[in-house]
Amino acid sequence: MSTPFEDFGSMIFGEKEMQERLPHPIYSSWKKTVSNEGTLDRATADAIAHAMKRWALEKGATHFTHWFQPMTGSTAEKHDSFIDPDDDGEPITRFSGKALIKGEPDASSFPSGGLRATFEARGYTYWDVTSPVFIREGTLCIPTVFVSYNGESLDKKDPLLKSVQVLSEAATHAVNLLGDKDVRFCTPMVGLEQEYFLIDAKDYEKREDLRLTGRTLFGAPAPKGQELGDHYFGSIPARVRAFMDDVNHELWRLGIYAKTEHNEVAPGQFELACVFKNVNIAVDQNQLVMDVLRKSAAKNGLACLLHEKPFDGINGSGKHNNFSIVTDTGLNLFAPGDKPAENIRFLVFVCAFIKAVDTYPELLRLSASGNGNDHRLGADEAPPAIISIYLGSYIENILYNLHMGRKNTGADSEVKDTFSPISGLSYIPHDNTDRNRTSPVAFTGNKFEFRMLGSSMSASFTNTVLNCIVADALNEISAELEGIKYLQDVRAKAIEICRDIIEKHKRILFSGDGYSAAWVKEAARRGLPNISCTVDAIKVFDEAKTTKLFTSLSVYTAKELEARRTIMTEQYCSLIGIEAKTLLDVAKHEILPAITKEWQFYSNAAAGKNTPVFVKDRTAQLQEILDGLYTTLNRLEKDYCSLAAEPAGEWTTAKDFYDKICPEMKDARTWIDRYEAIASDEFYRIPTYRKMLFALA
Repeated sequence: MSTPFEDFGSMIFGEKEMQERLPHPIYSSWKKTVSNEGTLDRATADAIAHAMKRWALEKGATHFTHWFQPMTGSTAEKHDSFIDPDDDGEPITRFSGKALIKGEPDASSFPSGGLRATFEARGYTYWDVTSPVFIREGTLCIPTVFVSYNGESLDKKDPLLKSVQVLSEAATHAVNLLGDKDVRFCTPMVGLEQEYFLIDAKDYEKREDLRLTGRTLFGAPAPKGQELGDHYFGSIPARVRAFMDDVNHELWRLGIYAKTEHNEVAPGQFELACVFKNVNIAVDQNQLVMDVLRKSAAKNGLACLLHEKPFDGINGSGKHNNFSIVTDTGLNLFAPGDKPAENIRFLVFVCAFIKAVDTYPELLRLSASGNGNDHRLGADEAPPAIISIYLGSYIENILYNLHMGRKNTGADSEVKDTFSPISGLSYIPHDNTDRNRTSPVAFTGNKFEFRMLGSSMSASFTNTVLNCIVADALNEISAELEGIKYLQDVRAKAIEICRDIIEKHKRILFSGDGYSAAWVKEAARRGLPNISCTVDAIKVFDEAKTTKLFTSLSVYTAKELEARRTIMTEQYCSLIGIEAKTLLDVAKHEILPAITKEWQFYSNAAAGKNTPVFVKDRTAQLQEILDGLYTTLNRLEKDYCSLAAEPAGEWTTAKDFYDKICPEMKDARTWIDRYEAIASDEFYRIPTYRKMLFALA
């Protein structure tokens, strides 16, 4: 009897497939290339391409593409068929090492932030040998980086790969100094949790705001929301179960370990989590996860919403980024071990992470910034916009005792093991810390969970930042350990460094309620930055320490950073502009006519004798809403047209959009929501929250 897992990984040309299909010298050459111990020559590339083509044709593939991640936030691909004419004009299949390694998509239409002129078309994709090739919908997809003719990075993967190497070198050097001489390289590992909403596809098609912007620009609250908590971890609806089965099957075929799935807090909201992979593959796989979610939803008559805040008044969606560092010998450098207080390596790496986050909190905040996340962060449902770290009382106590020069003895030295929730179990696993759901960064046993990343966002930049800031901290620690002759002296110095880090950076540690108003005041007293929106976060690109960090590590050039600042600013203005134009379009063509018709209906009813009070009141309400909305829309349209004429790449333009257009859209929403709350279904035909959020239950 077959199992659902029999074709796991059947659509990836991974290491197992390469080992079986390639001659051993070719396979060995590829392995050395992956580990940065060698390079591929033309003959080797041709041999790999030939085996890859044969495998793809056996799987029914007809085309190949270089699959890359431009600075649009999504993926891109240009398909070429395997078929060519031979000398006699007869069809023959070809795929060379040159076609495998290098492609040339037209780069002129992708965001470049001024790295290239519009008339300069050349852009190059180069095979990322560390990420498995896969087949999607009959096409062989080759993960690649994307660079300009002059070598500037035009994508999100190239800087990520550079940052992986930077962190590996820094972590390996630190570990070697601390006594683990056999470690040759270290790998940042990431596990990503993906939240999303599902609604009926028919409702989605009737909501122009959802189709064009990803979120509802208006919508009165449903009578029921998430206040009962009955959706969280509840029974999965049948339609959603069928959708999840399709998602799992497709992801498993792609070798993606989709592990956990469940109902989330908000009605219509769900979550999928994959197991840890090295960060480059984890990011690639998350891009595939989002694509599979969208396409599987459409297959099942649903629409998958990945926007951070598709519905106002209920929880939005994030993408939790679980981060750890693992050596080639299998050591998790954030794993406490049996006696964390005596594990100097663990203490050094935890302290390095604390130092990194407190040194660059603005940069970490920037990495989670975007139009969608502005509606989510700090909204009493997601981490606040203030960066802090939650360690848990056990680890925090160890660090504070270390800082004070005390030994960990007595009740503080071990996890208390007295609580037994049920009799009859001889073994109950015990975590060394509770979880704090309000913390943006939390230590969760053997990893740090960064909870600010938005659900629709690529995880590339966040992990590029994490890799770089931790590498920077480790490099500073290693510099202090250099030259010390004896290992016991190295370890003594390491403890001294950890004490110093805790003293200087303890302000970033916070174990309380991050949603409370008191924390905002306390954070200000501690001097922690509170960056409330994307527009303010963009200014972090202008800071000298941002440029110094990335350029000193050779991850970004100053020119590449400036380009990303420009792109982020342009995208912010463009997205707010799309929202404003969409709101104006829907209001003019659907909402104002609906209000007018309903007002006319009640006005006619009020024309007779003995008019009921309800009819009089409703007529007056509708007239007030009609006039208020019309006035607000006129103001919005006038201000948008004025700002749209300004340069989209200028920060001042983005600031004007944030200060003027966003509040005016909220004002328009207030009027529309007031109408929707009293609208008759006979006149108002746009799907409401009441309908969309509970259609799948």
